[in-house]
Amino acid sequence: MQTLAQPNLNAETAFDTTIHRRKTRPVKVGNVTIGGNNPVVVQSMINEDTLDIEGSVAAIRRLHEIGCEIVRVTVPSMAHAKALADIKSKLAQTYQPVPLVADVHHNGMKIALEVAKHVDKVRINPGLYVFEKPKSDRTEYNKSEFDEIGAKIRETLEPLVVSLRDQGKAMRIGVNHGSLAERMLFTYGDTPEGMVESALEFIHICESLDFYNIVISLKASRVPVMLAAYRLMVKRMNELGMEYPLHLGVTEAGDGEYGRIKSTAGIGTLLAEGIGDTIRVSLTEAPEKEIPVCYSILQALGLRKTMVEYVACPSCGRTLFNLEEVLHKVREATKHLTGLDIAVMGCIVNGPGEMADADYGYVGKQPGYIALYRGREEIKRVPEAEGVTELINLIKSDDRWVEPED
Repeated sequence: MQTLAQPNLNAETAFDTTIHRRKTRPVKVGNVTIGGNNPVVVQSMINEDTLDIEGSVAAIRRLHEIGCEIVRVTVPSMAHAKALADIKSKLAQTYQPVPLVADVHHNGMKIALEVAKHVDKVRINPGLYVFEKPKSDRTEYNKSEFDEIGAKIRETLEPLVVSLRDQGKAMRIGVNHGSLAERMLFTYGDTPEGMVESALEFIHICESLDFYNIVISLKASRVPVMLAAYRLMVKRMNELGMEYPLHLGVTEAGDGEYGRIKSTAGIGTLLAEGIGDTIRVSLTEAPEKEIPVCYSILQALGLRKTMVEYVACPSCGRTLFNLEEVLHKVREATKHLTGLDIAVMGCIVNGPGEMADADYGYVGKQPGYIALYRGREEIKRVPEAEGVTELINLIKSDDRWVEPED
């Protein structure tokens, strides 16, 4: 009788479960660094009119206090650009310096030059920075026309690049699928290739001026387009020896559950492939709602650990207590902690095995009683009514408990 070889069941040696992030050059944005060996950075954008100094400062502070590491503001006019000086100053006086990014669109050379004095990074959109008025009767772009506009782009971009370079500040070349320049659309079509070539045109100008503090984004409202654009960008940068960090996002993702799922599908997929150095979840909701989604994506992938990781079974006929209710109680009691894995399992059948990697386990082993675990070791059994309290006591006994803030 033939004996079958036993498989190697040591998952750590059989499979590499670590996400190996793409190598990128570090780019400083204020006191935060994107890329290199640094954690994936979380960003968002305020909704306030930048002319509202008090409102903008309050909005930036709200975001920063809940974990937003870089905050973007819109700068549609010269007055808005000058207002950034007051916003930055007031933040430093009343709170602390916060890395700020200015969003500049539509023939924004003068605006960009002014705002570059006051912020840490300027975001430009290649499709709008030098606006090309579409011609309804156009059927093609010849090389002469293409190059003529390319020269105009360089002329208008160079002063900004030099200013940022000399100040040691950064630029985001932020391509949007929905706002590709007309000549890119005619040359490459409404495609990821057009998005990538649009970004590369601006990158080449920056490099020719010895400026490399660049972050790239290629956002789209459709996840497959976004994924294809970023993957192609990585391929082209690898071919060209470029290591610029990437800012990930699904633009105009919407709101509610679907907006979160859509953002996670795009951002999470690329992060799992090792692509991405900073992220923004764009929701049609208050900006503060975006930050928890960002951290949840990063935590689920093991890229950052900023909260408790809860492991819980879906419940079945074997469950010996109200799992949903107990999970809620455990979460409410421990959600302020960081860096812990806590498992809540309804029965002994899968409990100890499925929660083997958790720091602490709360398992139904017999009616009316809870078994508490430290790792794989059962520590004690307690009446169900005392389960959450005794779990807290166990965490305290290991000096891993901190009291929640009021």
